[in-house]
Amino acid sequence: MKVSQLYIYPIKSLRPTSITEGILTPRGLQYDRRFMLLKVQPATDNSGSTTLKNMHVTRAPEMGLFQTDIEIPQGEDDRGKVIVSHHPPSQSSSAAPGSDAEVSSVNKLEIPLQPDVKNLKSFEVVMHQSPTTAYDMGAEYNEWFSACFGYPVVLAYMGDHWREVLGTLAPAKQKHRNGQWWQTWQDSLLSPSGLEKWIHPILIVSFFINAIYQTKSYIQNGMSPEAAKALLPAALAGVALVVYTITNKDDDNKQEHEDGISFADCAPYLVISETSVDDVSTRLPDGEEMDHTKFRPNIVVSGAETAFEEDFWTKLAVGSDRVSLLLTGNCVRCQSLNVDFATGRMGDGESGAVLKKLMKDRRVDSGAKFSPVFGRYSFLDHAGDGMSIRVGDEVVVQERGEERSAVDWPGLTN
Repeated sequence: MKVSQLYIYPIKSLRPTSITEGILTPRGLQYDRRFMLLKVQPATDNSGSTTLKNMHVTRAPEMGLFQTDIEIPQGEDDRGKVIVSHHPPSQSSSAAPGSDAEVSSVNKLEIPLQPDVKNLKSFEVVMHQSPTTAYDMGAEYNEWFSACFGYPVVLAYMGDHWREVLGTLAPAKQKHRNGQWWQTWQDSLLSPSGLEKWIHPILIVSFFINAIYQTKSYIQNGMSPEAAKALLPAALAGVALVVYTITNKDDDNKQEHEDGISFADCAPYLVISETSVDDVSTRLPDGEEMDHTKFRPNIVVSGAETAFEEDFWTKLAVGSDRVSLLLTGNCVRCQSLNVDFATGRMGDGESGAVLKKLMKDRRVDSGAKFSPVFGRYSFLDHAGDGMSIRVGDEVVVQERGEERSAVDWPGLTN
């Protein structure tokens, strides 16, 4: 099997940017879903206050009218660009795609790919009970999007923040869920960073035992018990100082080492199979093909022998470096599959009934009995942090599950 397509979504729920090579990080492909849009809603009590509501293509199908591209930074002073183009239906229907008339009518916006946040207002964004801090990109960008949508919106940037992973999708939580807590402990102990972490508690315990032993020794050598015990708080104060130092160091580094995600709903990566997409296309009228970008994948794999065999994939090795992707859960689907990107509305006819078609035989997850499954949520093995993935890379299934996994988080899609 091979990697046939790679996609990042610079702005959540807008159409993706196709790339031929990407940098893998624990939070997803570099630059993926670092921005999102929120709708400004006035309060219902006529107080003049407003609230912000997260925007998703399911509830706002007009988001499908926006296409994205990126320019990667080329130096320390280059912040790169996200290039957003808006293709409203009137323009799409009045000019042939790619014609001079079509190109001239497209409304475009350039956004720094890595904004300077020091002068930006921060605020809390909560997605599915998983909060994070984000930055309001400001009037220039908010007004452009607001004009395109026809209602006020805010463009948010995540910066260096991240969100907690839902449920037990994160690999470490999977091991606890499956009764493999001992494996989590073993992995932590045997890894280079884990050995460093275990040195501290061992030293603390040794220090504590030594303090008790010395107190006993003083008593045996003739010191009164009262005088020996008086030395114990001083010894234990040293233990407390070491504990305090280590605890604060761990708090500072906690964010760096925990599994986390950006503005993606459930996991850093979504893997789908071309063979499965082809199966969906057979359910459409002759001449129609399923647009695989409606499944919102990051990694598309070609060459699978059978449709939906990825339901059982649990670990993939990608490329010559054998980077490991851990596939921990199914992606259960919603109405976003029915969006017509040309009109920015739910589709008509057969293409607007893809979700219903999948309902017939793809409700295969016991944790989401009323939603069809397509694709697998994935996490990067930490050893692959910073490595590259490329179109054409070989993909090998290293581990398969004997049974399908079951979701234990709200049924969500990217």
